[in-house]
Amino acid sequence: MFLELIAAIFAAVAAAGVVFLLNRLLGGRLPRWLMPVAAGAMMILFTIRMEYTWFERTSAEFPDDVVVTRVHESKAFFRPWTYVAPLVNRFAAVETGAIRTNEAVPHLRMFDMLLFGRWQPTQVVPMVVDCDARRGAPLLDTVTFDDSGAIENAQWAPIPEDDLTLTVVCKEIRP
Repeated sequence: MFLELIAAIFAAVAAAGVVFLLNRLLGGRLPRWLMPVAAGAMMILFTIRMEYTWFERTSAEFPDDVVVTRVHESKAFFRPWTYVAPLVNRFAAVETGAIRTNEAVPHLRMFDMLLFGRWQPTQVVPMVVDCDARRGAPLLDTVTFDDSGAIENAQWAPIPEDDLTLTVVCKEIRP
């Protein structure tokens, strides 16, 4: 965040410098208010660009085995341009190379759900998915495993059939 602020300030100074040089070339014919307006407009445009490219820049750094499974697009009245092109402000991903299973209960898969949010630290949520019943649950402290490997005290929630997380996690069994 701090580096983006510094970059926005440099972009504003550059825009003001271009207007200053243009004014010198034109013999001082440009209005005096144009330089601060150009600097402010450049800061706003730079910030909008950084907001819109955050998802692509962040997900491009992932290794091949990390799959983005859910994207949240937001619209806000104080960002009227987001009604034309919604802004991705958070998303979820799964590291497919770290999906775990138990041979005693092969329909259950354990994995870490990676939650990313703009201006927020990444959260790692341990999850379990029942591929046969199409349901999932976070692995909280109250969750226990019995001798057969079955899960007890889980807060199961149904997963929609078109959910990419279910498709990615249940596609392969990893020991």
